[in-house]
Amino acid sequence: MIVVEDLHKHFGGFHAVDGASLEIKSGSITGLIGPNGAGKTSLFNVIAGRLPPTSGKVTMAGEDITGLPPHVLFHKGLLRTFQIAHEFSSMTVRENLMMVPGGQSGEGLLATWFGRGRIAQEEATLLKKADEVLDFLTISHLRDEKAGNLSGGQKKLLELGRTMMVDAKIVFLDEVGAGVNRTLLMTIADAIIRLNRERGYTFCVIEHDMDFIRKLCDPVIVMAEGKVLAQGTADEIMQNEAVIEAYLGTGLKNKEKAG
Repeated sequence: MIVVEDLHKHFGGFHAVDGASLEIKSGSITGLIGPNGAGKTSLFNVIAGRLPPTSGKVTMAGEDITGLPPHVLFHKGLLRTFQIAHEFSSMTVRENLMMVPGGQSGEGLLATWFGRGRIAQEEATLLKKADEVLDFLTISHLRDEKAGNLSGGQKKLLELGRTMMVDAKIVFLDEVGAGVNRTLLMTIADAIIRLNRERGYTFCVIEHDMDFIRKLCDPVIVMAEGKVLAQGTADEIMQNEAVIEAYLGTGLKNKEKAG
């Protein structure tokens, strides 16, 4: 679905992404791991249109999407979440979901005067869909809670729910487990798996928790110093000497040898 070819992103003399090439296949849950500073989030930002590439190419289902802005990619079904959740804190959980779809009639001034019936019908449809999403994510009890009052894990579930309010084709999840307790993390993992299997979502996941990666992801891509270092199953990656050296550390490598 997504093909990245020789992608570069430079910040002055710093090469955050330095010739990365990879493929995210349709229907997969692809893991993206690597040490801090490996270029993972910069790669996400370029693919998702938040940063222009220095050079290289990104295609989605064969279409060149290199450098397209986020709102255009949104309408093509490419969405991303962030390490720190971006909720509208003063709005309820349900309202956060309902505002996601674009082109709503209520956004136009004239429609608020002359299209009230259409607006009411749209809102009823959105309300029903938002409640279905909340039931799917098992957080329907939070529908009327202010989003700013949610825990870190609940906010990550809300971000995942927002991707369900539109026809998402591929979702990039940036450290979905950061600051999330184990129970909620497994709830998030189960939701991702269900979205993948039942609704055909394709995911690419940045995460440092290898248990989470092993549960969800195949394949796993490893980045280091802006480049793709290795790719394989989670078990293959964990046994890869280059990965152990660059990502897991020489200390672990030596410990495993001693064991």
